[in-house]
Amino acid sequence: MDDKPITILLVEDDESIAEPLIFGLQSEGYRVLHTEDGLQGLALARSDQPDVALLDVMLPSMDGFTLCRTLRQESTLPILMLTARHQEMERVMGLELGADDYVVKPFSFRELLARIRAVLRRRQLDRSALSPNELPASSDRLVVGAIALDRTAREVWRSGQLLHLTHREYNLLRVLMEHVGEALPRQELLDQVWGEDWIGDPRTLDVHIRWLREKIEDDPSAARYIQTVRGHGYRFVEPLGAPPSAPGED
Repeated sequence: MDDKPITILLVEDDESIAEPLIFGLQSEGYRVLHTEDGLQGLALARSDQPDVALLDVMLPSMDGFTLCRTLRQESTLPILMLTARHQEMERVMGLELGADDYVVKPFSFRELLARIRAVLRRRQLDRSALSPNELPASSDRLVVGAIALDRTAREVWRSGQLLHLTHREYNLLRVLMEHVGEALPRQELLDQVWGEDWIGDPRTLDVHIRWLREKIEDDPSAARYIQTVRGHGYRFVEPLGAPPSAPGED
């Protein structure tokens, strides 16, 4: 991070929550943009390019889930959902729409601060992963079936077609393909892809696995490459009858 203060977008319509949050975040040196309206939050995200977004779920004009989905379609902005709801499915929904984490109200300011710092660290790691200085000196490809992964170019191809993966999806697929045939524990995958100091819901791993399957599998509901090892984790395998395909082949 440079000397420019980190900007946090807070979209929260409950003043009893927003006011102490703004005070606390500003006391920690953050610049805070606040609005009570979902559509206004979208406009601020587009115009001011914040570093982190904190989104309430129940908002006027546009609810937090819709706002989260829209922001994720447009950017890789780290998103934390703030919700008073305790239903598991709604927490999972936020993750599936692209949220990086969630905090259930009531929460302590210290907990929220830790989660903000965690997503900022992950964002910095994702950015540094794109630096040429961090990449291997020569081309290094992994090919399993019809999937080809180039670790130098950070590109993935399926049957000759370039796939568009997020940084996290790419890193997860790389780890799986580097250990083809091995059953990798969930915690090992989280440690290698999200970092050992990561704070968040471990079910985000399952969400990213589902997204990967949608991109690399012929039928995501009957996965041939990424197998679930129940009670343990996931395994990447070479399916029978899937010939390798190099980048650029038709």
